[in-house]
Amino acid sequence: MFSYHPPVKHMRYVLNDVLSATARLRQEAGFADLDAELVQQVLEEAGRFTSEVLFPLNASGDKQGCRFENGVVTTPDGYADAYRQFHEAGWASLSCDPDDGGQGLPQVLNCALEEMMVSANHAWTMYPGLLHGAYTCLRAHGSEALKQAYLPKLVSGEWLATMCLTEPQAGSDVGLLRTRAEPDGEQAYRISGSKIFISGGEHDLTDNIIHLVLARIPGAPEGSKGISLFLVPKIGPDGARNRIVCTGIEHKLGIRGSATCSLDFDGATGWLVGEPHRGLAAMFVMMNAARMLAGAQGIGIAEAAWQNAERYAQERLQMKAVCRPPERQSAAADPIALHPPVQRLLATQRCYVQGGRMLLYWSGLLLDLAHASADAARRQQLEQLLALVTPVVKAFLTQKAFDGASNALQVYGGYGVITETGIEQYLRDVRVTMIYEGTNEIQAIDLVLRKILADQGRTLPMLLDEVRHTAQDEADGPLAGHSCLLLSLTRELAAVADALHGAARARPELPHWIAGDIVKLLGHCLIGWMWLRSARVSIRLHEQDPAFHAEQRASAQHYFTYVFAETQEALAVVRACLG
Repeated sequence: MFSYHPPVKHMRYVLNDVLSATARLRQEAGFADLDAELVQQVLEEAGRFTSEVLFPLNASGDKQGCRFENGVVTTPDGYADAYRQFHEAGWASLSCDPDDGGQGLPQVLNCALEEMMVSANHAWTMYPGLLHGAYTCLRAHGSEALKQAYLPKLVSGEWLATMCLTEPQAGSDVGLLRTRAEPDGEQAYRISGSKIFISGGEHDLTDNIIHLVLARIPGAPEGSKGISLFLVPKIGPDGARNRIVCTGIEHKLGIRGSATCSLDFDGATGWLVGEPHRGLAAMFVMMNAARMLAGAQGIGIAEAAWQNAERYAQERLQMKAVCRPPERQSAAADPIALHPPVQRLLATQRCYVQGGRMLLYWSGLLLDLAHASADAARRQQLEQLLALVTPVVKAFLTQKAFDGASNALQVYGGYGVITETGIEQYLRDVRVTMIYEGTNEIQAIDLVLRKILADQGRTLPMLLDEVRHTAQDEADGPLAGHSCLLLSLTRELAAVADALHGAARARPELPHWIAGDIVKLLGHCLIGWMWLRSARVSIRLHEQDPAFHAEQRASAQHYFTYVFAETQEALAVVRACLG
């Protein structure tokens, strides 16, 4: 039987010990009441909700899917009741500001919640997945009237939200969009056009849905510079249905319980969010939150897949292992978990799941520290670091999640492709994370062109200095081997960044060719940094829980022995291209 057990112990270890997130946040304004006990309580309650309420609906929701009839979308059985419990328990407001009715807890805890929800039920999580991004966008760019009218309902989760960018002819290139916004009086606009691939564009979970829609005002410049952002509710302030029609839902490879809708806006009433022609800047607040969510989705899927592959490997008996333990000398066959090729598959999955979790939560911590900092220069520095690592979190973690789910299915062998075992659903579900919220190729180009080249060499050296500082501290101790590898990679990355500036001027297409390799290099640099930090902490805390900390040390060793060598292939490609 497929199962899910929330990894609360490792989450707590990452938050409290590896990242010292609880202690660091307590020093910031707004988090003085945060302590390890509160973190534990939130994690346990989130684990209970996800494993007991969401997970039992995962397979059935995938099998049943959504139903569409005459513009009405019905979600799979149990989804609406699960959302009612989510809303009533206050999960939507977890990391929202208390001034807006939120609980004021850190975003890093929301990362943990999102990870657990996706592990339990990726499709269901798509419905509230954009709530926090919509809240942040409206809070930063909405007028006072819009914030008063809509923020409380979004914070509480009474209403859900969507992000309406894509059109049939305008996917990654949003500058091609044709949706129009005609002024209608002093404040309102009439929105007309069609949007596709809208997650949760219509459903039966909430009475109202708040659509954040990109459109053009008459006379706007062509391309992305002429796009504006509008808030367009399904139900208007007067209680009447807005002129928005769901024209269909997609039948998909995965996340089948999530309604992916086509919407027609036929003169629907909307209100401008932010400044005219500055819609993308406002929407990027939401998009960046969605990219972080995609990283959390990757970790959540990979965690559940790895858990079940590991359990199955302990149960499945096949052949005699090369190195049999004494108690199995007379057995006819051994669990496949004793065979080295399977051990390597499982150990590598663990490295990416747990290392990726550390990277994801560190990114969430950056967001919290930036938001809480009263020092403008420090806040800008943290925001620059977060902007640099966001495409890595999205692209690297989702790629490794897909690889991990595929390797988990490999452990199952022939049974893995059979629906009843459950693992094939996770492989199908995770695939879309590499595509939506900006494909991984676009993330790679964003990293290289906008975050490294256009940055004039400011932020990447700052990040590499942090990694280097940790590695240098361990250069003469028991982790010297790990430290040496990591220091070498930081030097290589710095050299690549320097060479890329000159090479790009001579060959403008070159950064596009090697962007994916640079994502891989920086992803391994960050994951390696996290495993070095974890190993250091586990040496110090070994006596508190010898088995757990020995396992963490073993995973760090496996990562640097068997996994980190992937950087050599990427470096070879980059060096060859740079000449």
